[in-house]
Formats: sequence, C-alpha cells, structure tokens
Amino acid sequence: MGNPRGLDASSTCDNQRWFPENQEASITDGSEPPAISRTSLAIAAFSTVVEWYDFTLYLYLVTVLSRVFFASSGLSVLTTLAGFAVAYLMRPIGAIVFGHIGDRYGRRRTMLASMSIMTAAMLATAFLPTEAQAGSLAGAALLLIRCVMGFSVGGEYTGVVAYLLEGAREDRRGLVTSLAAAASEVGALLAAAVSALVVSLLSDADLLAWGWRIPFLIGGALAGSVLIARARMQESPEFERQRARDSVPARPLRHALRHHRMGIVRGFAISALGSITYYVGITYVPVYMTSAGTLGEADALWLATLAAFTVIVVTPLAGALADRIGRKPVLLGLAIAGAVLPTALFALLAGASYFGAFIGAIILAMVAGGISAVGAVATAEQFPGEGRLSGLAFGATTATVLFGGFAPYVAQLLLQQTGWSPVPGFMIAIVAAGVLPLLLGMPETRPARSAPPAG
Repeated sequence: MGNPRGLDASSTCDNQRWFPENQEASITDGSEPPAISRTSLAIAAFSTVVEWYDFTLYLYLVTVLSRVFFASSGLSVLTTLAGFAVAYLMRPIGAIVFGHIGDRYGRRRTMLASMSIMTAAMLATAFLPTEAQAGSLAGAALLLIRCVMGFSVGGEYTGVVAYLLEGAREDRRGLVTSLAAAASEVGALLAAAVSALVVSLLSDADLLAWGWRIPFLIGGALAGSVLIARARMQESPEFERQRARDSVPARPLRHALRHHRMGIVRGFAISALGSITYYVGITYVPVYMTSAGTLGEADALWLATLAAFTVIVVTPLAGALADRIGRKPVLLGLAIAGAVLPTALFALLAGASYFGAFIGAIILAMVAGGISAVGAVATAEQFPGEGRLSGLAFGATTATVLFGGFAPYVAQLLLQQTGWSPVPGFMIAIVAAGVLPLLLGMPETRPARSAPPAG
C-alpha cells in the first residue's frame, strides 16, 4: 500500500494503524484501548484557558509589577519585560523535558506535572515579598518564577494538542484540536479583563500594596482546579496502544530526530507561520497603531479585543474545514493570504480611517486564527504516536520562540529604523512565502474517510 502520509516507514508504528479501517493492526492482543470520554477531552481543551491566562497575565501587569518589584531601577519596565522574554526562552526547554515524560510515561502524566508546576508558580508569585520588603531579592525571585512558568507552559500546549488529537474521533480531529487554540485566546482575554478590573477598582496605593496579588491568586485557583480535574482524566488511547504493543520509545527525542526529521522541519515551518501571523498580526497591532498615531491606547486595545474575539470564532471553523477538505489545502490558502495581504493591511492600519484600521485588524486576526487552528492538528500529525510530543517540542515550540517571542520587538525596531509603515506586514509575507514550498511538498495528513456502511 506504500506510505501515503509521508511518515518514515522505519518507525515502529504509523498513525494509520490506529484508524478504524485498520483496527486489526492497532493492538497486538486484539483488544482495543478505551476511547477518551468527552469529559476528559473537555478538561484538556479548557486547560489552555488557564495556561494562557497564567502566562499572559504577567504581560498585562508589566507596568504595575515594575513599580512593585523594580521601582528603584531606572529601567523598571524594561527589566520587567525581560522576565517575559526569558520565560519565552524557557519554553522549548520545558517542551523537550515534558515531551520526554509524555512520550515515555504517558500524556496524562506530563499534563499533571506541567499543571502542578504552573499552579505552584502562580501561587508563589501571589505571595512574593515586594522590593520594599525584600529589596532586590524580590525582583530576582519574580524573574526566577517567570522562568519556571515558561518552562511549564512549554510542555503544556504540546501535551494538550497531542491529547486532543489522539482522543478525538478521526473525522473531527481538526475541529477538536483547534479548540486548544480558541481556548488559549479566551485565557488571554480573561487575563486582560481581570487585570483591567483590578487596576480600575483599586486606588494606586492599594494596588501596589496588595491588589496586584489578586489576579495571581485567581490564576493559582484556576490552575489548581484544572489540576484536580486532570487527576480524573483517562490516558490517551494512542499511548495505551503503544504500551500494549511494547513500542514506547526509550529515548523519544532521539527517536523523533532519527525517524521523523522532515516532520520536525514541517512542524517548525507551520509553527513559524502561525507564530508570526499571531504575534505580529494580533498582539503587536495595538502597539503599532499607537506608535503610528492611528488610535489612542484605549481604542487600540478595544480593537485588539475585537480581533481576539474574531480568533475565537474563526479557529473552530478553520478546524472543521480542515476535517472536511484536508489540512494541506486550508494551510496553503492561508499561507497565500499571509504572503499577499499583510503588507497592504498594515498600510491600512497606519491610515487615518478607524474603519480601515478595523477592517485591517479583523482580516489579520482571521488569517492568524485560521493558521493557529489548522497548524495545531497539522503539526501534531507530522509524527506517529511514538515520539510525537518530543518531535513537536523540537520543531514547533522552537519556532514559536524565534518567530513569536522576538517578532514584535523586531517589527518595532524595523519600523523605527525604516519609517516604512507596512514593514511588519512585510515580515509576515516573507515568512509565508518561505513556508509555501514546504507546504506544497507536504503530504495530506487528514485520515482517509471510511466508506459508509451498506444498507
């Protein structure tokens, strides 16, 4: 039958062996692993709300935290932002470590471990002494905890994506996996709302004395509740199949690097496109419009909020479309849109018209949301079950750091140096054009549809 999905034939298993039309090869003893319940899938999908709330909360409270922990520093805001950047650098390290745990000992175990660390980090932040109480040690402790948070988040998203993919019905994998991207956007919105509420309701003195702790306490409570819920989750049927076949790799990362190098390259490319369209096309837009003088800070943030809602709506639609017509054509269409549209859209954002800025921001959000949705399932499907999390960690998570964490900074730097308003969109276009050849050569990874039963 050949190798229609382009996966390495030397691997101990192929995803096709877990499809219902090939179930005679799924488990050596003839038994089938239990399907994942809807409750377990819902817990996994919801947990990305908590993950992204915890991770982005720090960014929304940068100016407050700079006064609490680095007030004596002449570069307090930059020092606080450095903590966010360092946390991003920890993500691929966490992804590799937790990917090893998930590939070697089970998806459920890695998801419990990452959420345990995240819960502890949020609560530790909430109870930190301030600079007024502990001097420079307080700021050092804050940055250290941010590194721990970045480390845990690095393993969280890849674990959730793999779990959703492996637990979903094969004809709904795109839709179900896309929920991780949609839920993460909900978490970012929740972080923004809680931060805005606390800052607006408290006096400046109360905010700096104790109010800044409230959002982190809420985050710790949310993470703790997810941790308790995860204790009742089932293990992924894919990992159960590996245990039954005794095909769990002893060294998952080496397995992925040896057998699935092209999968890692494709995962890197898809994630690079998704990261730059999201972090430049959505999160950087308020800074861009404020810098360009198009909108004031409040209006720019409201427009960013509308863009975030657009992402939440678009992601499940894009995931469902990928289930219907395939991952490859949807990604190709979105990559072409990413190569053609953003330069003109950023020029529109820099114009004097609020309506034009609204249209530009919404279209950018639609493109970014669609790529995030389909990219989640497409990157995970580049690998069979064995070594999947480690392959995702080495490819997709590394791309997120390079094309996500640093992209807004580079965009702003280029904008200031060149004075050319469309330059952030040109950055997206360059990456999209560079990714297109890999997408053209990528095999379709959507499972083959089974023929309907007779009668």
